[in-house]
Amino acid sequence: MSSTPRLPARHLLLAFVTVAIWGSNFVAIRVALQDLPPLLLCTVRFVFVAFPLVFFLPRPAIAWRQLLTYGLTMFAGQFALLFLGMKLGVSAGLASLVLQAQVFLSLAFAAWLLREQIRFVQVAGAGLAVAGFAVVGAHTGGEATAAGLLCLLLAATSWAYANVTSRRLGRVNALALVVWGSLVVPVPMALASLAFEGPALIARSLAGITLPGLLSVAYIVYASTLVAYSLWSWLLARHPASSVTPFALLVPVFGMLSAALVLGETLPAWKFLAALLVLGGLALNVFGPRLKWPQLRRV
Repeated sequence: MSSTPRLPARHLLLAFVTVAIWGSNFVAIRVALQDLPPLLLCTVRFVFVAFPLVFFLPRPAIAWRQLLTYGLTMFAGQFALLFLGMKLGVSAGLASLVLQAQVFLSLAFAAWLLREQIRFVQVAGAGLAVAGFAVVGAHTGGEATAAGLLCLLLAATSWAYANVTSRRLGRVNALALVVWGSLVVPVPMALASLAFEGPALIARSLAGITLPGLLSVAYIVYASTLVAYSLWSWLLARHPASSVTPFALLVPVFGMLSAALVLGETLPAWKFLAALLVLGGLALNVFGPRLKWPQLRRV
């Protein structure tokens, strides 16, 4: 069988821009969560992603069932759980790392549901990156709670399944997909916010939002969602999930650096070691398949 196709140089650049935006987005989330509770923040985010663009972009040429699945997994599930996990005590830098479990889950989903081949070198790259995760796990201390980490792992699972969903859609208008997929989120998320966070907290939070909170919400909506997710969906429509999703391993590198610079989170030597291991796993996943390596047989 042939090896995983390489991405053209301009597509590589788009992948790097996307993960840089996503990495720094964890800082914006941490700031926004100081003003808004997690389910309300998720509601507000996707209201502004969907409106007013939904009135100017035609619905993607996909079935409503596919659109609902995409919106509920890529956006509602992933971000409600991510915001909740961070609110429950996971630091911005660590959240950016734990969420990247989606890379390996995406590879597994792609092999299982799409029958994409997995090569031995990709498994080796995953193992190297897991070593990076283990370094972080051994030094977390007070940076995470068990409940927060569980929410982050569930968010990663939702994102991974959404990657496969996006791959199955084929070549559709990426921006329209993001906008119409976001339209799925506000109603169920607003109802969840009312049920679990309550109208009093919602009203108090919206009335007391600060300028840093507003700017953070704007970054989350326009840079992280409209720009970055459009680029991500565009790349997934043109390349196998196994070629695109490993780039998300760079998100924690940008996440840890931006959290250290903006939020003052510590950046000791062990975090650099973890980043090097994660980058090594990325390199094996992206560049290793170009070499002659044994393949894992599909079962």
